[in-house]
Formats: sequence, structure tokens, C-alpha cells
Amino acid sequence: MQKLSLCAVLVALTACSSSAQQARRPAPNDVVATVGSHSITLAELDDKALDAPTSNFGGKLSQALYDARRGALEELIASQLMDEEAKAEGIDRAALVEKEITAKVPAVTEAEIAAWYQANPARVQGASLDKVRQPIRTFLTQERMQKVRGQYIDELKSKTRVRVLLDPPRQKVKMVAASPTRGPSDAPIQIVEFSDFQCPFCQRVGPALKQVLDTYGDRVHLVYREYPLPNHPNAKLASEAGLCANEQGKFWPFHDRLFANQQRLAGNELKQHAVELGLDAARFNACIDSHKNAAQVEGDINAGNDAGVNGTPAFFINGRAISGAQPFEEFKKIIDEELALKKG
Repeated sequence: MQKLSLCAVLVALTACSSSAQQARRPAPNDVVATVGSHSITLAELDDKALDAPTSNFGGKLSQALYDARRGALEELIASQLMDEEAKAEGIDRAALVEKEITAKVPAVTEAEIAAWYQANPARVQGASLDKVRQPIRTFLTQERMQKVRGQYIDELKSKTRVRVLLDPPRQKVKMVAASPTRGPSDAPIQIVEFSDFQCPFCQRVGPALKQVLDTYGDRVHLVYREYPLPNHPNAKLASEAGLCANEQGKFWPFHDRLFANQQRLAGNELKQHAVELGLDAARFNACIDSHKNAAQVEGDINAGNDAGVNGTPAFFINGRAISGAQPFEEFKKIIDEELALKKG
């Protein structure tokens, strides 16, 4: 006899009667607690709770809630678009999916399976290629299916006006005048980046960020903030050194050099980088040896913590959070939405 999963058992115990009364959803003005004669409403509770950090999702609960709602909304939009297209073509939804998505997914080759296997040893945990061949094929096929589906949905969106009116959460990031920046301060897109010179993911996001700057030009103002992680022993001094280079107008060349040489971030190596970039060595060395910028680094860390940062890289695009080494397309999606809002 097949065993029920724990989830199935819980469903059975809580949904065995079709006449069971549905729990009423609380309204914002509902009272959730009283203290003497004072009442606390759900709206007051949410104002506090949604601003709280959550380790389960990263960032703040308000962002996790928005991400869940936005993901569900995109699925509802996609479903509606495909239903309308199927109706217009006089076919059912399944036939449309087969014609426009399934039939256009390229087959996964044996060479691609072998390449993925070689590139992901940690994920296969020592299993032989023969043992994991089919799961890898399924995984790669699903990836391609999602890509083709996404392209098709974008095509349908281009033919139908779709407006997303769900307001995203926006975090207010405490700013300081001494932070390194790129682009005009009055640009419609303000990006605040929290980064760590020793973080491999911060290095990995570099090409996507460069593509953002190349694509949007003067429409973007980028602010770089220091967020050295405690598990990276050379990161904090590298952050201080970056700000020393900034005092000489050489932050961005220094920034690029450190990310290109993440294994050379010890004190003497930082000084050598400065010399090779043509900085005033005596001034730079005095700055780094005195830990002149330690307080600013700590201030950046605190500002990041207050905004919900708990890892690097982390970005705030007009206050909207985006975490990790995301591809250019993820930045583009938010930037294009923000530019559209500016146009009204």
C-alpha cells in the first residue's frame, strides 16, 4: 500500500468536509490585541511586521510578500494572455501550448548532459553520469521550456496592453555624501549597490552591472556602498582602501582592479595596486594604515543592515531590492518598470 506524504495527511485532516467553514480573512481595521483600553489593529501590526527582517527569505518580509504576489500575478497574466490567444486562434489552451512552446523547445543532447554533469559536481554528489542522466535531461528541458514560454508570453504582452498596478516595497537607504558614484545625481534611476571586494558573487555580477550602465547611460545614477562580510578576512581593509582611492578620484579603476585580483587583497597588495594605478602612494599608505575610513565602512554596513541587506551583492533600484548576482534581464525588468512610471 502506498504511503501518504505528510502533506497529503495534513490536507486530508483539514479538508475532509466540503461544507467546512472557510476562515474569514482579517480586515485591516480588525483588532488583533488590546492593552488596557488601547486596541491594536491588523494595519498597525502589518506596518511593524512587514518592516521586520526575515532570514527565511532574505531582506524584509515586505519584500518576500511582494515577490510572492508578483510571481503569482505574472502567472495569472500569462494564463489570461494564453486563454485569449487560444480563443482568437480557435484552438484550446493545450493545443496552443504545444504549438507555441513545447514544439519549439530544442532537444537536450548527450554532449550537453555530459557538460552539465562535469560543471556541477557538487549537485550530483558523486553519482555516476548513468545514474543522473535522465534527471539532468529533465532539468535542462524544463529550463528551456521556461525560457521559450517566457519569450512567448513577452510576445503576447507586446500585442496587448498589460499594466501592473501592484505597488512594490521601497526601502529608504541612509545615504552619505562621500560614497563613490557614477552617473548624474538627478538621473531617474538611482541604484545603490552594497558590495564586498572579496565576494565571488560580487565579481560575477560585474558584467550585468556594466551592461546596465552601457544600456541606460545617463538615466542611471549608481552609488557604491561598502558591505564587507565578516567571513572574508581581507574584505574590510579592502573596503577602507577603496575609499582611500576614492579620495584621489581613482575609486572605479581601483574597484575594477580589486575585483580582477580577488586573491591579492592583503595590506601590502592593496598598496601595490595603488602604486600601479598611479595613486599618490604616500597619501594612500597613510590613509590605509590609519584606518581613516573605518567609520565610513561601518556606517555603510549599518545602513545596509537597516535596509534589510544580509548578503552581497545587494541592490536597491529606486528603493526596490534585488539580491544576488542576478543577470542583466532582472535589472532591466525593474529599470524599465521604473522608467515607465516616470513617464506616467
